[in-house]
Amino acid sequence: MDRASLIAELRAYSPWNEQEAMDRDEIIRMLESCPDLYSRENRNAHMTASAWILNAAHDKTLMVYHSIYDSWSWIGGHADGDTDLLAVSLREAREETGITRVRPLLDRIYSVEILTVDGHEKRGLYVSSHLHLNVTYLLEADETEPLHKKPDENKDVAWFPLEEAVSASSEPWFRARIYPKLNEKFLRLL
Repeated sequence: MDRASLIAELRAYSPWNEQEAMDRDEIIRMLESCPDLYSRENRNAHMTASAWILNAAHDKTLMVYHSIYDSWSWIGGHADGDTDLLAVSLREAREETGITRVRPLLDRIYSVEILTVDGHEKRGLYVSSHLHLNVTYLLEADETEPLHKKPDENKDVAWFPLEEAVSASSEPWFRARIYPKLNEKFLRLL
């Protein structure tokens, strides 16, 4: 999906709440004005894709214990030049968890967020604080598949009942604003 297609999809996206409306509008504004958002070369902000991964029964979500954030969290990562953000979310799901049988439950953006990232060390180098202009996709995976952590990014991988996934996170903003929203949106789809 090229920049123009993503902008069109974001314009057509119906925000779930005020956070999504504000973040969607800002992501569109930045896509229209910053040519290098699909690359980490833009040190202020760049595109990322996340995955809210459910099991087949749709009563659990797959999470990783993220090393940098020291918290259980959803799966996701940087576009790194790939303009197909759904493909990015699927790639990250496979890389971060070891699962192979994963598929989209929806063929469109599930959620929109601008995420703040504090400065941190990665692979021995300092990364300045910046923004992740994030789109989230709703995926489904086979919970009987073996899970494998990605040692350079996470310390563990596990399935959590939906409500327990919220409380497993140690990041207050995600516990209050993001994970409950993702669960609530899914329950309204049923």
